[in-house]
Amino acid sequence: MVDALGVAVVGFGWMGRVHTQAYARVRHHYPRLGLRPELVTVAEEVPGRAEEAAARFGFASATRDWREVAADPRVRAVSITAPNFLHREIGVAMAEAGKHIWIEKPVGLTSADARAVADAVAGAGVQGAVGFNYRNAPAVEAARELIVSGGIGTVTHVRIRLLSDYAAHPESALTWRYERERGGSGVLGDLASHGADLARFLLGDITSLTADTAIFLPERARPTAATAGHARAAGGEPGPVENEDYVACLLRFASGARGVLEASRISVGEQNNYGFEVHGTTGAVFWDFRRMNELGVSRGTAYQDQPVSTVYVGPGDGDFAAFQPGAANAMGFDDLKVIEAHRFLRSIAEGTPFGTTLADAVHSAAVLDAMARSARSGTWVTVDPKP
Repeated sequence: MVDALGVAVVGFGWMGRVHTQAYARVRHHYPRLGLRPELVTVAEEVPGRAEEAAARFGFASATRDWREVAADPRVRAVSITAPNFLHREIGVAMAEAGKHIWIEKPVGLTSADARAVADAVAGAGVQGAVGFNYRNAPAVEAARELIVSGGIGTVTHVRIRLLSDYAAHPESALTWRYERERGGSGVLGDLASHGADLARFLLGDITSLTADTAIFLPERARPTAATAGHARAAGGEPGPVENEDYVACLLRFASGARGVLEASRISVGEQNNYGFEVHGTTGAVFWDFRRMNELGVSRGTAYQDQPVSTVYVGPGDGDFAAFQPGAANAMGFDDLKVIEAHRFLRSIAEGTPFGTTLADAVHSAAVLDAMARSARSGTWVTVDPKP
């Protein structure tokens, strides 16, 4: 007997669509899942957008007010894909209403916001999942297993990069994303939050760091109508960009390893250049999101001139077998969100967390807060490993 689970999506931009499609696909890939998600309602304040989503994807109802979702007895689980500044208010309200929540990173604007949502989830006894999707890639999980098992020796250093061009055009609209009050720390929350999570997932807690940030495009045009994604607004009234375009950070880990994390939203010529290189005393492992199903692996005892092999992940790695029957059959970005949906729903079905949790969001947010403090002070700062 498979139980129906009423789900809602709050905020229907690109990520709201991705969550919705993940709910629709999840039982195709995980037929033994003990829950069947049913699309109950979608909330989006932009006029007409919720109704369009309901008609296209099959939600039973639509609303412009997310508070109606919190009060809806049909809804047992909620995807929160609204802008960052709404994460805390919506997340806390949904948890207190007894709804399980799947919330996109960075879970608010600060670690205090993330902690508030985490506390609300714990206090309500509901499940909470966070959208750190890159750690769900089977190749990333295989890399972690290699690292943890000592397959590359003792880790010495890591380089993590998240370079993109989504804000590189000078005509990109001055949306909430570029405001400190609503968009928080800019590229730190957008991209470096993923980097902080990957660093901890692969190497463990970060103890201290020093960071530098910059705004390279200080002015953009205000949009004259509702926008979605990274729209342009040529000819609109200009206004100041208040948060970071770029961050570079040196990391120290509890293990003694060192790291470099770099993130940019204005890197011309870089389209989703996300990845890492982890070096150990006897080898190394490399991953590039744009070649998501491959790992570069160097192992052995040569030390000098040791070759790197390309390894294609397959059914024995992570959740690959739920999508493809053999190695080198490609998976894509949306598949990572289906994995995330499965782990969220499994957490609800079994009453115990699987995959990323609000605790992971708090850890990532603590690293981002430390980056911001370091950039202001120009000094090394301590990261609380147990925020």
